[in-house]
Amino acid sequence: MKPPLQLPLSSHTIGPFFPPHFFSEADNDLTRVSRDAAPTRSGTPYILRGTVMKEGRIPVPNAILEFWQADSSGRFRHPLDPAHAEADPDFLGWGRDWTDLEGCYSFRSVLPKGYAEIGTVRAPHANLRVMGAGLMNPVCTTVFFPDFALENAKDPVLNAVPPELRQRLVVAERAPENGVRVFSFDILLRGSAEDETPFFQD
Repeated sequence: MKPPLQLPLSSHTIGPFFPPHFFSEADNDLTRVSRDAAPTRSGTPYILRGTVMKEGRIPVPNAILEFWQADSSGRFRHPLDPAHAEADPDFLGWGRDWTDLEGCYSFRSVLPKGYAEIGTVRAPHANLRVMGAGLMNPVCTTVFFPDFALENAKDPVLNAVPPELRQRLVVAERAPENGVRVFSFDILLRGSAEDETPFFQD
């Protein structure tokens, strides 16, 4: 006897639910509190670029990426941050982008500062969530910056990653563009233990 037919649920695979016109080009710019606002003048600006790939290093088009981080003082504009009243009012701290046909994405932000969290000190970092067709659930990872080697060595999240994989979560610096620092971070959704991007439970 055959088991009853089960219809797919939303958690069985992810999207893509959003057409490209759902987004604005400004949505990936964390330095704006709104699409029409001027960018914040606080902090060191940077651009993060990369490619989302699946097994075999095949680019993933139309994947949705969410990106969030603290501001240049280590504050979040969110009530859960006890010091949110001190956060930069001109820094959104959250953005969204989708990959193009080559699997490429980019974000514009400012270098974050570390902060204290539950008795520990976090190194400056930013968080990425990826959603896309073929994924059962969103995947999340955290990226760190090469400027803060001492802080990175003490970060509890980075230290939860096997030592041989930690450098994979440190963004690589490229040539600056118009005086703005540029970093790169490619995301491999599935691959060998030596190649796959380390992910964390959200």
